[in-house]
Amino acid sequence: MTPKRVPEVSFRLRRRATSPGGNVEFEWTTLTTADIFGGKKVALFAVPGAFTPACSDQHLPGFERLFDEFRKLGVDTIACLAVNDTFVMNQWASSRNIEKVTMLPDGNADFTRGMGMLVDRTAVGMGMRSWRYAMLVENGEITQMIAEPGFEKSPQAVPFEVSSAENLLELIKSA
Repeated sequence: MTPKRVPEVSFRLRRRATSPGGNVEFEWTTLTTADIFGGKKVALFAVPGAFTPACSDQHLPGFERLFDEFRKLGVDTIACLAVNDTFVMNQWASSRNIEKVTMLPDGNADFTRGMGMLVDRTAVGMGMRSWRYAMLVENGEITQMIAEPGFEKSPQAVPFEVSSAENLLELIKSA
């Protein structure tokens, strides 16, 4: 069962920073659930894995493309979450020219487990992964959520039928 509030976890990220001398460097940072969701309206979508076909070709680009439409509806942040580490998430964003969507690495699956959305994909060599879903979170409270069908069956393939950027945008507009 999906919780009413997002789980309280910490995310470890490696972010680009510019040193006082102007050199581009990367530094470790930790963001908590409160940092990401506290006092904000956040559209978060979760994917089974970085670099996978539906995630790379449809899910992630849709949210990047419609970023400004979400902002018009008061959304402060759009976040993409996957059970991958920060290095993979950063490279994935870079490879797809993602500049507006915040990439959230859930390397230990703490958030995904807390959401009740962890699925075993070991049969296809992917290990434990997130189910595909999208939600609107307001100040840490989940106010809208759409998850792909079939979670209970834990199929080998995770569908991409309902959790698109377009569908979440329409759900927010109709609320």
